[in-house]
Amino acid sequence: MIDIAYALGQGGAASGQGAGGFSSLIPLILMFVIFYFLLIRPQQKKSKDHREMLSRLKKGDRIITSGGLHGRITAVSEATLTVEIADKVRVKIARGNVSQIHQSSSQSQETGNSKSDSKKVKLKK
Repeated sequence: MIDIAYALGQGGAASGQGAGGFSSLIPLILMFVIFYFLLIRPQQKKSKDHREMLSRLKKGDRIITSGGLHGRITAVSEATLTVEIADKVRVKIARGNVSQIHQSSSQSQETGNSKSDSKKVKLKK
């Protein structure tokens, strides 16, 4: 008698398994969507921004490497950069090791012009 009741209970659960199988996939899909927007998409954006920054490097830019060296770019090639880290001390680094541009050459020219303009103003007084 117990065996028959147990068998009937199994059959009832098996008939509802089709609808329950799809509903159990919804949390997995939802977790993937959350991971995409919180982890994958921001990392792709950061990687894209870094690639663009590396492509914009030019002679005269002040950079900071991933190892912490600060220097000024003196020569640019396709795969490497020559960076002056002190007077007459130059090192070659791989382009990918640049973590950020500290000051671009165009910014330094602008600040140089504003300094000379402020000196002119001071001299006029």
